[in-house]
Amino acid sequence: MSLSVRVQHHLSDLDLDVSFEAPPGVTVLFGRSGSGKTTIVNAVAGLLRPQAGRVAVEDWVLFDTDRGQWLPPHRRRLGYIFQEGRLFPHLTVRQNLAYGRWFAPKGGRREEPEKVIDMLGIGRLLDRRPAGLSGGEKQRVAIGRALLASPRLILADEPLAALDEARKAEILPYFERLRDEVSVPILYVTHSAAEVARLATSVVALQDGKAVRHGPASEVLADPAVAPAGVRAVGAVLEVQVAQHHADGLTELDANGARLFLPRIAHEVGARLRIRIPAQEVILSNQKPEGLSALNVLSGTVDSIRSGDGPGAIVSVKTPAGNVLARVTRRSVAALNLQAGSPCHAVIKTVALAPQDVGGRIATGL
Repeated sequence: MSLSVRVQHHLSDLDLDVSFEAPPGVTVLFGRSGSGKTTIVNAVAGLLRPQAGRVAVEDWVLFDTDRGQWLPPHRRRLGYIFQEGRLFPHLTVRQNLAYGRWFAPKGGRREEPEKVIDMLGIGRLLDRRPAGLSGGEKQRVAIGRALLASPRLILADEPLAALDEARKAEILPYFERLRDEVSVPILYVTHSAAEVARLATSVVALQDGKAVRHGPASEVLADPAVAPAGVRAVGAVLEVQVAQHHADGLTELDANGARLFLPRIAHEVGARLRIRIPAQEVILSNQKPEGLSALNVLSGTVDSIRSGDGPGAIVSVKTPAGNVLARVTRRSVAALNLQAGSPCHAVIKTVALAPQDVGGRIATGL
């Protein structure tokens, strides 16, 4: 199922005017606070009535201002996952899940509770109440409750924002499974580049109420002209395959013939993954470096250079693994005499690739 969104709405501090088509999978609304992400989600949910627009999941029209169509929120068949689980505190996990299933349409497609419970790993929690759950466990139950309502569309508004890094690492694989195993479009709000790189099937980059870029995560995050979450969010997204786990604690990755090493990851040999390499973790050399501790050196040519208003520049290097971005100074660009077509070597510290920048197994078509 695909999602079509067109929303125009004027707020006191924002003129929202966006239009995009979202394929099956996870479509991420990505941008700084105040860029319009939550406003779009609230319009889709029916919590905000926009001045103009149309939203539809396939032929299921949620609203169309041109035709005067408007479905009230309770009839939109949506699953909404908030920053906090928002579970009923007086009900057990089992009863919270049953509440979601109560909203599933009679005679329609219904998710089996056993399948959802197994997918989310919450079987041992069923008799507990929310007060006895961790933040990550609450979010998994909230995901299960949304799924058991058999929604046509799932909305997730910064569902990891209230969690610490350990809980985020716990929850991200479940969203990856949700993306890969459930045939329901997911509209996901975040300002985290790491979440985008791991989860997104497509990305809508927002800035001041406008969609400044729409496409695959690898293209949007690699575009320094967009940088919806700031220049520190700029980075490359590469597709790799686990080649070998070494006895010294490193995992070797095959990136289209190039080799990359990072601290051991919990994926079997042969698994295909996405990894994000932040631009600020890459240094450049116009000669192949020798005598360095860095294990990851990708050789290629300069594809483009974009200078900012300050002293910095973003250099895109075309390598066999894909385009890699480096955030360097304009002085370094001049000192290395870098220009489009110049031979260049991108050096990446092995330990610079953080666990949150390593995604789970890639599903077919992502």
